[in-house]
Amino acid sequence: MSKPQHVLVLFCDQMRYDAMGAMGNPYIQTPNLDALAADSVIFDRALTPSPVCVPARLSMLAGRYPARTGNNQNNKKFAYTGNGFYGMMTDAGFYTCNVGKMHNSRDLYGDMGFSERHTQEEMTNLEDDYTKFIMNSPYRNVFDYNGMRSEMYYVPQVSQLPAEYHPTQWIGDKSVEFLEKCDTSRPNFLFSSFIHPHPPFCPPAPWNKLYRGEGPDIFCPENYKELKPLLHASFDCEEVLGLTPLAVRRLRNFYYACTSFVDYQVGRIIKVLRERGMYDDTMIIFTADHGDCMGDYANMGKRTMLDSAAHIPFMIKMPGQQPCRRGDVASLVDLAPTVLSACGIEYADDEFDGIDLFSARHDYVFSQYNDKTTGTYMIANEREKLIYNTLEDKYYYFDKFPESENRYDAADPHIAELRERLMAYYDSDVCPPSEPGGGKKKNKRKNPFGGGYMDHGVRHDEEAARIPEGYTIDLP
Repeated sequence: MSKPQHVLVLFCDQMRYDAMGAMGNPYIQTPNLDALAADSVIFDRALTPSPVCVPARLSMLAGRYPARTGNNQNNKKFAYTGNGFYGMMTDAGFYTCNVGKMHNSRDLYGDMGFSERHTQEEMTNLEDDYTKFIMNSPYRNVFDYNGMRSEMYYVPQVSQLPAEYHPTQWIGDKSVEFLEKCDTSRPNFLFSSFIHPHPPFCPPAPWNKLYRGEGPDIFCPENYKELKPLLHASFDCEEVLGLTPLAVRRLRNFYYACTSFVDYQVGRIIKVLRERGMYDDTMIIFTADHGDCMGDYANMGKRTMLDSAAHIPFMIKMPGQQPCRRGDVASLVDLAPTVLSACGIEYADDEFDGIDLFSARHDYVFSQYNDKTTGTYMIANEREKLIYNTLEDKYYYFDKFPESENRYDAADPHIAELRERLMAYYDSDVCPPSEPGGGKKKNKRKNPFGGGYMDHGVRHDEEAARIPEGYTIDLP
């Protein structure tokens, strides 16, 4: 293994571990990711430190679990005050660039330690670079450029934008632009972060027609309702969203189409690396913040410790490192120490909870969603996981995946040891307790199709002005 000259992180939002051909999915078309996998060390048992965007991404930046960062859901509560390893790369002499969604809610449009950023956050914002791009394009009339949310959040839809202006293409364009112009005589660090395949699933035409068959089976064991306490009730297919198995299959096809369009951008980015003679000297990481149930257990979305959402793709192409598959457990908290170690950048031993994956291995990793009063906590290795649901005050033990049967036995000495380790993590949690009622906004308007309204509100007046007099548009 040799020291990389450059580092490239390719990052997806809400991409399941099995949404790649290289991960055993014979249905999906991901030729570029599969080619990258053939050159990479694949971590077959990588788990997110939190199955929701903000805490997972903060844990990746900080190299620490949510119990230390103080953030465990999509909010602005933070105990961590550092700049993370992106700034450490910049300070070490790398020219660092970020393109896309980072979801750092502490400072959404700050530099995050990068030399330059090209922002594409999820919601319309006049500070957002992609929002500015669309507003100065022939497609200013498109308000829901990441797809229509609210009642359409889990409804398959074709993007209102052509492929050339699609958010995923913009990430590819800006990443390619950076690589074409960067000074290859100095070290470069590019972090390209795609919003897709996060819902709404809105691929551009004709990518929406890429998948029109049945695809892989949805995993729904006979006793799936016994595991419902581990799933987010707001995205229950049967009782909230009204999604039949056929509707879920259609959704999966659009999800796969979004993923394949990301794969196309990955191919464009790697092509430039090869053309500029950078590929062999570049450390390339591909991973995601968390997955999506996509109908498994008759549920959609994330926010669960079950593998459908907690198990993530994770692979590293390292100069001088032979491709292989590893079964030991890994986490996003390992990204910082692994990259810094590879680049010869020093850091304090107590800085990170993660490890350098090329010089050490985990006994266990942890994951957390929400806090001690409303949360779910997990300890896991490559063979098993123990989950503690605080609302139920109940434990779940699984040693077969995907999970179908809770095999928790309080009298089992091994499980008791796992429980002790998990509760030590629980006790160390610095996250503040939830507000009464979960901190939810009172009188938040609901839509009749499940969930609340999540419309892009920044351009509200401009959107309303496009409706002629005599008609009323429903814009929250």
